[in-house]
Amino acid sequence: MKHILYLLLVLPALLFSQQKVSGSILELQNNKEVPLPFANVFWLNSQVGTVTDIDGNFSIEFSAQYSKLVVSYVGYTTDTITVTNPNTTIRHLLRSKGTLDEVVLTSRIKATSRSYLGAENVINISSAELLKAACCNLSESFETNPSIDVNFADAITGVRQIRLLGLTSPYTVITTENIPSVRGASQAYGLSFIPGTWVESIQITKGAGSVVNSFESIAGQINAELVKPSTDNKIFVNAFGALGGRQELNVHLNTKLTDTWSTGVYLHGNTRDKKNDRNEDGFLDNPLAKQINFMNRWQYANPKTGFVSFITLNYLKDDKQVGQTGFVPNRDRGTTNFWGGEVDTQRAGFTAKLGYVTPSTPYQSIGIQVAGNRHEQNSYFGLREYNIQHDSGYVSGIFNSIIGDSRHTFKTGITATYDDYKELVESTNYNRTEQSLGAFFEYSFDDLENFTMTTGLRVDTHNLLGTFVTPRFHARYTPWNKGALRASFGRGKRSATIFTENQSLFATSRAISITDNGGPIYGLDPEIAWNYGVSFLQGFTVFDRKAELSMDFYRTDFQNQVVVDWEDPQAISFYDLEGKSIANSFQLELNYDFAESLTLRTAYKYFDIATDYKKGTLQKPLQPKNRFFANLSYETFAKDNGAQWKVDLTFNSIGKQRLPDTSSNPIQYQLPAFSKPFQLLNSQITKVFSEKFEIYFGGENITNVQQKNPILASDSPFGEYFDTTIVYAPVFGRMLYAGLRFKIK
Repeated sequence: MKHILYLLLVLPALLFSQQKVSGSILELQNNKEVPLPFANVFWLNSQVGTVTDIDGNFSIEFSAQYSKLVVSYVGYTTDTITVTNPNTTIRHLLRSKGTLDEVVLTSRIKATSRSYLGAENVINISSAELLKAACCNLSESFETNPSIDVNFADAITGVRQIRLLGLTSPYTVITTENIPSVRGASQAYGLSFIPGTWVESIQITKGAGSVVNSFESIAGQINAELVKPSTDNKIFVNAFGALGGRQELNVHLNTKLTDTWSTGVYLHGNTRDKKNDRNEDGFLDNPLAKQINFMNRWQYANPKTGFVSFITLNYLKDDKQVGQTGFVPNRDRGTTNFWGGEVDTQRAGFTAKLGYVTPSTPYQSIGIQVAGNRHEQNSYFGLREYNIQHDSGYVSGIFNSIIGDSRHTFKTGITATYDDYKELVESTNYNRTEQSLGAFFEYSFDDLENFTMTTGLRVDTHNLLGTFVTPRFHARYTPWNKGALRASFGRGKRSATIFTENQSLFATSRAISITDNGGPIYGLDPEIAWNYGVSFLQGFTVFDRKAELSMDFYRTDFQNQVVVDWEDPQAISFYDLEGKSIANSFQLELNYDFAESLTLRTAYKYFDIATDYKKGTLQKPLQPKNRFFANLSYETFAKDNGAQWKVDLTFNSIGKQRLPDTSSNPIQYQLPAFSKPFQLLNSQITKVFSEKFEIYFGGENITNVQQKNPILASDSPFGEYFDTTIVYAPVFGRMLYAGLRFKIK
């Protein structure tokens, strides 16, 4: 392995130079041709590009694969130049749009897309895709995407848990604009703290992620790009209401202060004030809830100096009440009158990002990121108390440049993290402080034809986990036209925050047990895993319409894992892995454009996730082996004022799931070994009246699928068999909603 890593890191020095196309880009000023600095120059349908220097000059690598050179600049008409050989010196004049007749070009942007050129297996989700569902927070943003599985964590909190490659969210690095965000104390509810309207786009990376962001990535990375004050609507309002008493309101206010400064204020509020008990078990199907969420963003961009920066401030208050319908907190807390609980969260934080692109050498850039948060949760479930305060800090510095030419690029930098936990579990304190300092180097090679490679290595020293190395590797090969074959491997390491990651288990009568092996955190060792993956993407046409076929297989091998064992219905046990734990994930996806306005996406997924428990090797509970997904999207062509109809239909078929063992319970509190398969149908219809106003209405779980008896021993919540966590299907049933969007650009 040492020899392989050494070869990957020194490879750029062994590669040769390539022919280039050079020239200059100009503009007209007072009828004179003058240089146009910072214009974009790139090969059509590629990621190979550059920027003109202060004198309007550029140089870009030439390949016979590319013949169309695109030149663009804001406020100027984009031109395409045909280039047949590298020996030609280009001198091209861009014309201002103000001197030309207006020409409007319309094109449909794919709501979900994959790259054929990048080394990593990345799925891009645009804002158009996010609007297809009742997307009120990030945890609800993946219901129309087959790569992410969405499940309910329990029967009382309404929390949705996401899975990538069959592994729960703690094994995926979740970032906001490439800053780790949903981690530590926010693992359980953090995705619901990011409103959907605040998200501009999402990037899902399968397999071992980049070394740049974290050493914790095992299954991959989910990155959410937030809306920008300079490009978001000046005014945006989204109002949402659903049967069951859920209401939400989002307001965006953006303004441009100067040529370089923009700012935005973003407000989100939601409430659920209606008690629902459709299955008549005496418990709320959804919690009573209130949330206030505030964000203020400042953006600075100066293309002349090369500086760009973002400053973001945010505050959140989220309160939930769960339990029996008759529970009154002020009266019943700490008693056995009624079973109930509350989860009250406050979160405040900031992020600051500063980037600098050298004007004379636009391929070089420096970036600094700083983030700090305080997350405070006070909660109780029945007679069990769980409180946590998490103060965190994050600092990173990164430098980007090339080695010789733009075929060889690299990133290098350092990161530092600080996490202080004050955690109370019933009457026991689990306080600790974690600190880490790491350095990374990532090299990318692109031969401009059919091969791309990214390899990285980071070294971290951690006050509790010691010093360790996490390598990552991604490669893409194009065997033929519109084909992309990828392979990756990487190592991840993380400290499991076992209580917050599994806090739904407090809403049970299970006794908590930790097998202390002398590890640094909770007496347990850190989790370590290798991830290996291959994927293939092929584009083709059927009846002159675009189609796309993708296949991927990923395997995760745990060297150590904190096993969460709930095969004893009266206990929950945490212990270090002894033996094997693997996660195999296979996905086959086929997409087809029946017409310009009609798109079908389908996917089949197979999972084999097994762990050596103390009682033997078992498949992971509440994880279906088979899933099928289909999404049909249709929209009419927009009129001159933007008016159109949009219709979206999503179907999910979920196979049987192994249920935790309850055979030792009394017969009335026993469950079968496996659940029954079921199907879900979601739909949304949007009427766009103009570019400023639209309404939407839809339904989730239209066929009204409900799990029978989702709460075990609901008739005896303070007894020894009570359990709210064995949830494999919807609890609430059908949910109908409607809303409106208003915007001024």
